[in-house]
Amino acid sequence: MEQTLDNKVGSNAQLIDAESIVIRFSGDSGDGMQLTGMQFTDTAALLGNDLATFPDYPAEIRAPVGTTAGVSGFQVHFGSREIYTPGDQFDVLVAMNSAALKVDLPRLKKGGVIITNIAGFDKKNLNLAGYPDGVNPLNDGSLENYIVHKLDVTKLTKECLSDSGLGMKEIERSKNMFVLGLLFWMFDETMEYTITFINEKFGKKPEIAAANIKALKAGWNFGDHTEIFTTRYKVSAASLPKGEYRNITGNHATAIGLVAASEMTQLPLFLGSYPITPASDILHDLSKYKTSNVRTFQAEDEIAAICGAIGASYTGSLGVTTTSGPGMALKTEAIGLATMLEIPLVIIDVQRGGPSTGLPTKTEQSDLLMAMYSRHGESPLPVIAASSPSDCFQTVYEACRIAIEHMTPVIFLSDGYIANGSEPWRFPVAADLPKINVSFLTEANGPDGSLLPYKRNDLLVRPWIKPGTEGLMHRIGGLEKQNETGNVSYDAKNHEIMTHLRAEKVEKIAETIPPITVDSGKDSGKLLVLGWGSTAGAIKTAVRECIGLGYDVSHVHLRHINPFPKNLGEVLGKFDTVLIPEMNTGQLLKLIRAKYLIPAIGLSKVQGQPYTTIELKEKILEILK
Repeated sequence: MEQTLDNKVGSNAQLIDAESIVIRFSGDSGDGMQLTGMQFTDTAALLGNDLATFPDYPAEIRAPVGTTAGVSGFQVHFGSREIYTPGDQFDVLVAMNSAALKVDLPRLKKGGVIITNIAGFDKKNLNLAGYPDGVNPLNDGSLENYIVHKLDVTKLTKECLSDSGLGMKEIERSKNMFVLGLLFWMFDETMEYTITFINEKFGKKPEIAAANIKALKAGWNFGDHTEIFTTRYKVSAASLPKGEYRNITGNHATAIGLVAASEMTQLPLFLGSYPITPASDILHDLSKYKTSNVRTFQAEDEIAAICGAIGASYTGSLGVTTTSGPGMALKTEAIGLATMLEIPLVIIDVQRGGPSTGLPTKTEQSDLLMAMYSRHGESPLPVIAASSPSDCFQTVYEACRIAIEHMTPVIFLSDGYIANGSEPWRFPVAADLPKINVSFLTEANGPDGSLLPYKRNDLLVRPWIKPGTEGLMHRIGGLEKQNETGNVSYDAKNHEIMTHLRAEKVEKIAETIPPITVDSGKDSGKLLVLGWGSTAGAIKTAVRECIGLGYDVSHVHLRHINPFPKNLGEVLGKFDTVLIPEMNTGQLLKLIRAKYLIPAIGLSKVQGQPYTTIELKEKILEILK
């Protein structure tokens, strides 16, 4: 916490201006840390702070209570300046039990603040967390380098709600609201947004709403009227471009981007999906847009989901399917069908740790080569990737544009980190959105009045034909097509022609995408850090900090991966060394080395966790020194 100003507040607290703060809410899955973190985040966004979040929770629906494996965390980094990452280290750690403290203490800054619930540090919880018998970190002097506040949050909440008429289980569930109220007081933030949220969420259970609001206010009053807390922190609003903002997750931004593409094209939107972590929220969000000509189909399996979307696209809708890595594997044959049909289809892969069930709630970038190559036969497809939660809107909108204008399936890559993470998003104006050109063939296009369903334009795009259009009956299916006529063909030379045409059509998409530009740093120099996907924030922060230290380093980030921007090779050639950090074992690295024959250096991380700025800075400095 960067301190710049102080003055007295009330009778016992000093107010300190801070440029940015990182808070980690941590506890059992049942402690409500995700909800607490999101409410704090939404309030910070409402007050104009820039921010980035990182929800981090176990894969189990009900993880082992009290164990380190069961710790659920929510990290928020908010500030009065631009924020690109959730932060490497915490300024404040809220630890609701001993396991939470054990897991997250290593990333708390020296001198940082710890707020504990001592009810979670009894003998049972200490044993479950793996502490030796007789050892309690709250009493053994191991926390002397931190500011520690030992509160019996559970007891305080019970006392506050003793006359609520609720059972003990319902009362204990309100303890996260007590903590949230205390944090609102500590960081000088209003409770009004959360009070409104509680009233709306528990509108049919007024007794629950009243208890949560009372606990929230009790937490605020505890901070304000006790002598325990002598410091409060104020983070001013960030200087963001003017506009109307909201806090948004990557999955929600993806859903809204799809709706925007549907509205701009006046095409019905059809989502065929099978629930899978961490992509399910897109299905949940889109199901709320029925009045916007959106239809959602929760299929019985992944194959039915994508086949439903293919059928919708065939009939003239914007067909979309959502999944994660295991689902992509199941959809492979149908993706090949859509490739042969040459119809628009947006395939959304929210990546997670693998293989198999792997790490369902942890992030990874390990599906890139699957997106590029994992289909039967020669079947290249466009692949694009979002770089942040808010960027999911623009990137999935671009995926829709490519799918419709180039008559092809498009693979859109997100991942668990940006899908569940959030940041402020400025509402776009419809007039500022790129136009998506939609054209259906309505009359025969052959020279003799015949129909040529695979006759191509200058970009090698075949026409989109709605079934039932008078005079335009034609055959469509997974068998190879004769060039232009679309008739089934087993001719060897024709198959080679069609294979090359489909590949060249994808390559020609590069003519419609903007040239790549340097994000940070100079256009040429000693070191270029090349990234894709959710590594963007950490790379940008690390590169800018190194530039500030006088180092010659630049940053380029890819949205379009297949095809690459036409000038990418030229840009790469202007740097002595290229570093490619990825949350995989080097998949983009392989593509870049193969395409441009340069000795790029890889940096790999496959821990289910995003890169930290420190990790990237260390590698940059190692190379430059």
